Amino acid sequence: MQTENEQPIIYEAKTSYVLMLATVAALGGFLFGFDTAVINGAVSALGISFQANSFQVGLAVSSALLGSAVGAFFAGQIADRYGRVKTMIVAAGFFLISAIGSGIAVSIADFMMWRLIGGIAVGAASVIAPAYIAEVSPAHLRGRLGSLQQLAIVTGIFVALLSNYFIATGAGSAMSPLWFGIPAWRWMFWTEIPPALLYGLGALRIPESPRYLVAQGREVEATPILAKAIGGDVAAKIREIRDSVFQDHKPRLSDLLGRSGLLPIVWIGIGVSVLQQLVGINVIFYYSSVLWQAVGFSEADSLWITVITSVTNIVTTLVAIAFVDKFGRKPLLILGSIGMMLTLGTLATVFGNAPLDAAGNPALTDSAGTIALLAANFYVFCFGFSWGPVTWVLLGEMFNNRIRGSALSVAATAQWIANFGVSTTFPVLKDVGLGFAYGLYTTAAAISLFFVLLLVKETKGRELEEM
Repeated sequence: MQTENEQPIIYEAKTSYVLMLATVAALGGFLFGFDTAVINGAVSALGISFQANSFQVGLAVSSALLGSAVGAFFAGQIADRYGRVKTMIVAAGFFLISAIGSGIAVSIADFMMWRLIGGIAVGAASVIAPAYIAEVSPAHLRGRLGSLQQLAIVTGIFVALLSNYFIATGAGSAMSPLWFGIPAWRWMFWTEIPPALLYGLGALRIPESPRYLVAQGREVEATPILAKAIGGDVAAKIREIRDSVFQDHKPRLSDLLGRSGLLPIVWIGIGVSVLQQLVGINVIFYYSSVLWQAVGFSEADSLWITVITSVTNIVTTLVAIAFVDKFGRKPLLILGSIGMMLTLGTLATVFGNAPLDAAGNPALTDSAGTIALLAANFYVFCFGFSWGPVTWVLLGEMFNNRIRGSALSVAATAQWIANFGVSTTFPVLKDVGLGFAYGLYTTAAAISLFFVLLLVKETKGRELEEM
């Protein structure tokens, strides 16, 4: 400990070191995106292979989301008790088991079970990656590094959709046999095995979160990590962290409660989390190939359109990384909400006014089809630079050190429940009418605008100990 007369030791943070830590943590985001999108190319094949009805197929698609809600709820408590890194290692194991099991499933029931296990891993990754990245990042880089989570998610989506495209076209269709006579759709799930192994190995090589270590009274272990990752006066930083954490008990869910229920900041986190899903973004990534086929595109073209959409998402996330620490979180969210309102409104109008074919699907003319494609991709653009990455940045940094793990768990659980609700209701809403479905998502985008304007505070440049 320093005495009052001693000069503090000032350390210089190593940006390459922090980037390495954030990248490994974001591998969980890559698997998050890969696991949730890989089923896109296998939806039709599942129904045929297992002779499943549309309800069973919808449940198979969304079963991972139920697992994600469970994984998100418990991940924060596990991370607060056993550490962020150990939680990553467990999540990597679950990803691996799910990838293997989904590919060898013999019935729709056991396929759902394997997908549920993968969902638990996705939920855990959705909590642990933003928490860890926020806790190892200096304030001036935290927005950009926190956005790596969304970049990893959308890259995972892209790689899954691209691999689905090549596997399906290489075999002739998702149902056709590929290598060793095994149907192509099974190989789609097995392609997740290498990144799951990489995530586990990476987690074994990174240090524990220094803020978690200080909260556990392990300040000696935290010191060299803070020196390399945060820099500055490490002794003063440790005192700040210590002062921001109540040491009379280990973190627990009851810390989120005030006199009249959940703390206001937790409700705001839940609101941001849920609205990210209610605007319907995952309809694009779970059902896009089926959707574009329904309006007249071939299976190959539909898969290729989905790949292009995912590239749009990656590019716009890079835009967010470039500007989130310059312009701040709130301006990006506001611009994104306005853009999503306009583009979703356009989709609602196009689908709502299109004549129906014999199967009851909108029959888009050439011009209407082009407008729908442009609007869908501009919608992804607007989401990609705003609500996609900024939600994860905010969730990682908006809560104080004492409640971060638990509050993130609650907010992420609410997000996965919302995701489940949007994903399972879309087939029903699609039968009512695509114009009606996209009208609801447009309404959610409008609500998101006013929510940000009235309730979300800017966090750019503030230390976690100030939250």
